[in-house]
Order: sequence, then structure tokens, then C-alpha cells
Amino acid sequence: MSSTTTISLNDSNAIPQLGLGVWKADGGQEVEQAVLHALSAGYRLIDTAMVYQNEDGVGRAIAQSGIDRQELFITTKLWNSDQGADKVRPALLASLERLKLDYVDLYLIHWPMPARGLYVETWKELIKLQSEGLIKTIGVSNFNIEHLEELKKHTSVLPAVNQVELHPYFQQRELREYCHANSIRVESWSPIGGSTGDLLNNDTLQELAAKYGKSPAQVVIRWHLQHGLIVIPKSTNQSRIQENIDVFDFELSSEHMVLIDSLETGKRFGPDPASMNIH
Repeated sequence: MSSTTTISLNDSNAIPQLGLGVWKADGGQEVEQAVLHALSAGYRLIDTAMVYQNEDGVGRAIAQSGIDRQELFITTKLWNSDQGADKVRPALLASLERLKLDYVDLYLIHWPMPARGLYVETWKELIKLQSEGLIKTIGVSNFNIEHLEELKKHTSVLPAVNQVELHPYFQQRELREYCHANSIRVESWSPIGGSTGDLLNNDTLQELAAKYGKSPAQVVIRWHLQHGLIVIPKSTNQSRIQENIDVFDFELSSEHMVLIDSLETGKRFGPDPASMNIH
């Protein structure tokens, strides 16, 4: 049984609010075991991507889990080199084959790649594939307001989800406000600061963790949840996978939410979507 809450999307589907990210997990036993541990712990949202090179392993874990497909919410992403009207369908079909699935619950354009200028025609292809039932929900990843405005200008369908770098050091408030006004749900990647950051060593978060009898990571995940964000912490460690979902038995006070809000630095750990154009 799922241990997480769900959030309604603008296409009438619903997404679990907390899931497992598998970026940097190898495509063999590592990702397979991580996904199996997560599903056993109550996760139902699994977030992968073609470029992670572990869709095969995610697919094996799904098959082994024995969990009804209808209970699962599987996300994957279209890589940059597969943008363009003629490339999207073959890329999606290849992902489905690796995952051993008939459809994905959420398919995201991984980066806008503004220098190539293909994301609008790519988005139109996602709309078509959704109408065919190969994708339940369509969305984007790493889209800034200007990229979302282009989709709005050229199509009648806005993304249901925008997955972006988001954590207490980089809170994307203006983008979040825009997405809220346009019924686009925001999903946080690197939600606990990523492997290269030092967010979890922050004194404020350490003190709050001690107050609540939780870990700093649990406090940060709870902060995302209370802001209405979808959150996908990555881990391949069984105990941390369990720890990351054990966040529904406490609530941060409004005072402590504001305290974490004050940690904003405006500094990204990852690439800037405005200039990221790697194929």
C-alpha cells in the first residue's frame, strides 16, 4: 500500500507527492534493488530518464514487484538529442520497451534547449502521444517562465508538471508563483541539495531536526511537502529510502517553515536552463 499523499493535476490525473529519483543509479542491480526497496516501503512514484541509462533496471524492478500497474506512477524523460517532431515517438517507444510498459504515467521534455528552438514542436508531439494513450500525463523539466510562455503562445495545452531544481538554498519563488497561477504543478529535483551541496549540514536544519527528532533530510522533505511541491529524493541506500518516506507523522510549524524559507541563496547547484544546450 502507498504511504504517500497524492496531488491533483490539471489533466484530472493525480500524482503521488513523494517519489524515488534514480539519477546516477546504475542500470543493473543498484537501481533494481533501490526501486524494489522503495516499492516495498510504500513509494509509488518512480522518476527515471532515458539519459540515466537505467530504465531497463527500473522495468525489471516493476515486473518483480508484483504491484498492480494501476497503482504505480512511472515518469521518464525525453533527452535533448531526441527533440524534434520526427524523433519524439521513436524515443518514447524505446523508453517503453526498456521499461517493459505499455504507457508511462508522466513524460517530460528533459531540458528546453533554447538555442535549438525545438521544444515547441516537441511539445506538440507529446500532446499527440498523450491523445493516443502512450502517455497519461505530459510535462516538462527545467523550463523557465519564458519557455512556458512559448508553449502557452503556440498551443492550447500547458504542462501538468514542471520538474526543476528546487531546495531551501534555491527556492524558485517567481517560477512557483507563475506555475501556480497557470495550474502547473512544480516538482523538485535535488530536493535535499544534491550530492555536491552542503545543505543538510546547515545549522538551522540541524537544529530543527533535533527539535522534531528527525533527520535534516526529513525536515527538508517535509518543507517541500508543506509547500505543495512534488518531491523526488534520490537514494540507493535502503535505510535512507525508508527514512525519506517517513515524513508523514510530523508537521513543521509555520514559524519553522518561514525559518527554512529564509535560507534562500539564489544559487543553483545545477545548470541554468536558459543556457543549457548540451545534446
